Amino acid sequence: MAASPPPAAGPGPSTGSGPGSGPGSTPGPDRTVPWFPDATILGYPRIGPNRELKKALERYWAGGELDDLEAALESLRRATRARLAALGLPDDDAAIPSDFSAYDHVLDAAVTLGAVPPRFADVVGDDGRVGAAGYFALARGDGERPPLEMTKWLDTNYHYLVPEIGPGTPLRFADDRVVREFLEAAGDGSTTRPVLVGPVTFLLLSKPAADAPAGFHPLDRLDDAVAAYADLLHALGLASAPWVQLDEPGLVCDTWDVPRDRVLAATTRAYTALAGDLTRHERPAIFLAAGYGALGDALPVLAASAVEAVGLDLVSGALPPAPELAALAGKVVVAGVVDGRNVWRTDLETAVRTLRQVQDGLGPGARVAVATSTSLLHVPHDVAREKRLGKRLRRWLAFADQKVGEVLTLAQALADGPESVGAELAEDAAARADRRGYPGVRVAAVRVAVAALTEADLTRAPYLERQAAQAVRFDLPLLPTTTIGSFPQTKAIRRARTALRRGELDHAGYEAVMREEIEQVVRLQERLGLDVLVHGEPERNDMVQYFAELLDGFATTEHGWVQSYGSRCTRPPILWGDVARPAPMTVRWVGHAASLTDKPVKGMITGPVTTLAWSFVRDDQPLAETATQLALALRQEVADLQAAGIGIIQVDEPALRELVPLRRADKEAYLAWSVPAFKLATAVAAPDTQIHTHLCYSEFAVVLDAIDHLDADVTSIEAARSGMEILPAIHERGFERAIGPGVYDIHSLRVPSVEAITDQLAAAVAAIPARQLWVNPDCGLKTRRYEEVVPALTNLVAAARAVRARHP
Repeated sequence: MAASPPPAAGPGPSTGSGPGSGPGSTPGPDRTVPWFPDATILGYPRIGPNRELKKALERYWAGGELDDLEAALESLRRATRARLAALGLPDDDAAIPSDFSAYDHVLDAAVTLGAVPPRFADVVGDDGRVGAAGYFALARGDGERPPLEMTKWLDTNYHYLVPEIGPGTPLRFADDRVVREFLEAAGDGSTTRPVLVGPVTFLLLSKPAADAPAGFHPLDRLDDAVAAYADLLHALGLASAPWVQLDEPGLVCDTWDVPRDRVLAATTRAYTALAGDLTRHERPAIFLAAGYGALGDALPVLAASAVEAVGLDLVSGALPPAPELAALAGKVVVAGVVDGRNVWRTDLETAVRTLRQVQDGLGPGARVAVATSTSLLHVPHDVAREKRLGKRLRRWLAFADQKVGEVLTLAQALADGPESVGAELAEDAAARADRRGYPGVRVAAVRVAVAALTEADLTRAPYLERQAAQAVRFDLPLLPTTTIGSFPQTKAIRRARTALRRGELDHAGYEAVMREEIEQVVRLQERLGLDVLVHGEPERNDMVQYFAELLDGFATTEHGWVQSYGSRCTRPPILWGDVARPAPMTVRWVGHAASLTDKPVKGMITGPVTTLAWSFVRDDQPLAETATQLALALRQEVADLQAAGIGIIQVDEPALRELVPLRRADKEAYLAWSVPAFKLATAVAAPDTQIHTHLCYSEFAVVLDAIDHLDADVTSIEAARSGMEILPAIHERGFERAIGPGVYDIHSLRVPSVEAITDQLAAAVAAIPARQLWVNPDCGLKTRRYEEVVPALTNLVAAARAVRARHP
């Protein structure tokens, strides 16, 4: 959040580790390069071990004082620095990253650059700052103003807010939060490393503003963005920051909507200006980090630049070819050998071997630092707190704090030889052997069932046959209305779940509460006039965790929270063994709802791809094998729902786009297992059973062919928050099955009006035949309150009826 203007401040406190002061410093163009730490991480979880960030934000949003929020955020930053220092990262040589955000790091970059859309012009003060109210309005919307669009950060389940950049969008150094937080740490005696999204990635992640002319791309504003970054780097230089970390993961991806050569040219231009034209006394040394994959053809570009350090993701990306690695010899190479995205402990022996290869490839005197492959934003804080996991499983795992320890161990091995960490290497080898031989890791019955599958198990009747059978069975009106599945999780639901967990409520009592809630949700939907109902999912704590708790091969955590966006946190399950379904998981809940109404009720299942994407998946076999096992278990659930008389079954795949590889060359291999996994789970459905799927916060056009091949009868998609941007792609593709573009953005506080929804439906009907359209929200309603949901769904039904009347 912005709180003060760009500084006129002088240098901060001296820490003895500024430019030229550290051991092993090497000469730069006009000043020595500061010492880079032997061990570091690229970022750390910012929610706090007890979700302190979530609690502070929600207190403020509920009417709390801004001063209390600011104090809570400052306390969390200080606690994080102290924790990392206690774990062994030096606090005096930029080993500790300063990467905190009150909501989202891409939103922070937009506010730092003053990149505020015109509809929020009033939240910008005369000094160019965006205050707390404006910051959260950009994130969550207010009144009739929609927030910034939300979508997935690369191929992860983290959601970022999409900046809107046009030819006239302000781009300047407008907010000095990054500098202030560096000085805050310096005041506590700690020299941190400020972390920002780099300028090329920032523009690649942005979307053209609504008023941008045809053909405009945010990358057209590169020079303005770079000038703003130069001012920011200069301010950090004045504050005596020895290093700055600029995250450029956009460089590992070649699927952007601009040519690859333009991205590489932009990178050359940006870092010529920031690292070459700015002298070392004007800025910190630049560590360019590019996790989430291999740099590929971007690596020679960075090797030729004047940046002082380059980070390599050696978990998702392979070791670069020898000539390209050798070209980095004049820089610090930050080797990301500890996985920042999964929770399995690092294979220390393999990592040591990789580090030696990097060192040998760079040649004598080269500087190699050990690091995580990405920020640790994607993993929980500390596995030591997970007493319910069992000692053996905990032994196989490494959460953020354990990964810091692994980085330090590997740095010692690189500096002093593997024998200096012999005990750690022996323990790691023993843990791996224990994992390989543990019962349940490999289950013969599961593997026999998978081996027996044939192409027939993936094939349904032709769509036209299914369409005719379903029309007879359901007789739905034009533009049928429904929701995506979940309804608000009330305090009563949460109290019942807590009471069950504490033993204060038995299972019979808990089920009675859930059945009562289901009845209330069914009656509400009937009053609202929805055409296809859902049971509301009150029994589900999370759409993935619920199933993980009922499937063999999974474990769930007690404290393993990970930030999804803002204050929203999830606890990804740990998929450690072969997957099987011991018993039906959803039938009794959905069946109860169906018994209460004459209207169709949808069964709801989380699909195999999404379950994998939102879990920490075993790393000892190909993902495709695990997906097939999971799909086979879900297929049994679809069959049981169908046998219980449930005629509409939704298999959610919101993460289908999320796992699409960042390199075009890898996409075909991904689709070769992800699409069959969905089909295996659903092809057991009879022609008159209607299979739905749901996708949210994904660039629909990127996976339109894949979605078509899923062969679902109805596909609902996020569209409201993105302004129905997907309609042209659907129209051009000629999608033949039914589709429901969302008309209610459930991640915003706004209640859409009848007129707003009517306008969206009119746009949809103009692009897609009305007979194919369904009317639904963008996503599930779990996170909303009934005070918002009831009027929003009332307006949704009214709008559907109004548009329906125009198309008799």
